[in-house]
Amino acid sequence: MARDYAARWPVSPVRSTWLVAAAILLAAQGIRAQKVRVEAELEAYPTESVDLRCEFIDRGGPTKLTQVSWIWEPIDGQRDNIAVYHPTYGQSFPNLSFRDRVVFLHNRLENPSIRISNLRMSDAGRYVCEYATYPSGNEQGTTTLIMLAKPNNSAKAVTVQAGSKSVVVAQCEAADGKPAATIKWLASVGGNHSTSTMNGSDGTVTVRSEYRLVPTAADNGREVTCMVDQRTQERPWAYPIKLSVEYPPSVSIEGYDNNWYVGRSDAVLLCLANANPAPTTVTWTAASGALPDTVVVDGNKLTVRKVDDAVNTTFICEVKNKQGASRHQITTIVIEEKRQITPGPSTGAVIGGILGALIFIAIIIGIIFFIRKRQEEGEGPPKHKPPPPVKAGSSTEMLNKPSEPPTATETAPLSPGEVYYEPTGGEPVTNLDDETTGALNGGAPPVLDDSAKYDNINELKDHAGGGHHGNDLDREPPAANISRGESFVSPAMYV
Repeated sequence: MARDYAARWPVSPVRSTWLVAAAILLAAQGIRAQKVRVEAELEAYPTESVDLRCEFIDRGGPTKLTQVSWIWEPIDGQRDNIAVYHPTYGQSFPNLSFRDRVVFLHNRLENPSIRISNLRMSDAGRYVCEYATYPSGNEQGTTTLIMLAKPNNSAKAVTVQAGSKSVVVAQCEAADGKPAATIKWLASVGGNHSTSTMNGSDGTVTVRSEYRLVPTAADNGREVTCMVDQRTQERPWAYPIKLSVEYPPSVSIEGYDNNWYVGRSDAVLLCLANANPAPTTVTWTAASGALPDTVVVDGNKLTVRKVDDAVNTTFICEVKNKQGASRHQITTIVIEEKRQITPGPSTGAVIGGILGALIFIAIIIGIIFFIRKRQEEGEGPPKHKPPPPVKAGSSTEMLNKPSEPPTATETAPLSPGEVYYEPTGGEPVTNLDDETTGALNGGAPPVLDDSAKYDNINELKDHAGGGHHGNDLDREPPAANISRGESFVSPAMYV
């Protein structure tokens, strides 16, 4: 609706000027209409005092003041005169509950302010300052009095027994506060809470909250915190509560070291009990009957003055409180002679041993990994490129050939038609020399010719020591000329 109206009458400078003028006119009329000046709202606390101010604003008109009255409205529809002032007849306090607590601060019609002392919570409500005037009639102003009350905060634990049902273990209360307080719980025990309120006859409110959980022995002594937040407090009120859970005793016996030998003195056993409330009685007995004569009992402490075969028995400790009883037993064995107890390794030595073992294992794993890696690298193809094969009699072979005479490796004579080639001991021979230009060694003659072959054969003959006949060697036909391109021979391989 407002949007449609705005669309029909768009904003303009002229319109804005009219709106401002209308607002000023209405404000002026309101000021002229408000002839009684009061405070709109006041806050106060019980037992304190409050001043209710009232003033008639004279605008210079022909208005004549007749009298002024203060009217209390505790609730809607109820009006009670508590103070009246007439310039001729004086002051009047018709309400008995305010008669001794209300006074006029100024004895003037133009300023009939009052003071209320010893405030009560029930004094909250509206207070009307009303003038009877002529000829305009009655003029009035209203002040609302808000009564505030600080709550009385308290919290406590509720003693309960350990069990399997949820029960109230703590209570928190903010009593007689106004406005009503808010209660929260801070806890780590896993419970829950419920809150209730109760209104008082004077307008105050009492708030109560209960914390519940299924109590166990472990909950005894644990804390929950009640927090109360209310308007009159500068900060939330916090109160920690220690839970009180009762449970029967839990008993254990300490002191036996498995070294009770014959002749040992002052061997001690301690009976320890965890209970709430504290244990009322602690009783020592022996499974074999009465306690041995060398045993002395002092509360939860049992002392064997002299160890002998009589204390070779089972000792029983029983503890009682109002929640029940519990017992524990231990069997003592008497040995013939003192047992030598070797101290165990220190914590540092144990830790050092563990670290050393871990380092040793890591080294072993590293060695195994290195060996396996080397094996895998050996099984794969060679990573280096072999040199190219060298032709027999080439310049490269000649340069690499040792100067000492060759040694024969076979004693069998060469068959007719065979040509002897001396093994190079290197890579397979290849035609690396240029047939047209000569050897790569600058045009030198072939390294190995027929005469050299025969000389080598004679040397082999001499080294053979008569294993071959000279005639056979002499009858060897000379080797035919073989072109360089056909003289590729693999080197001899010996296994």
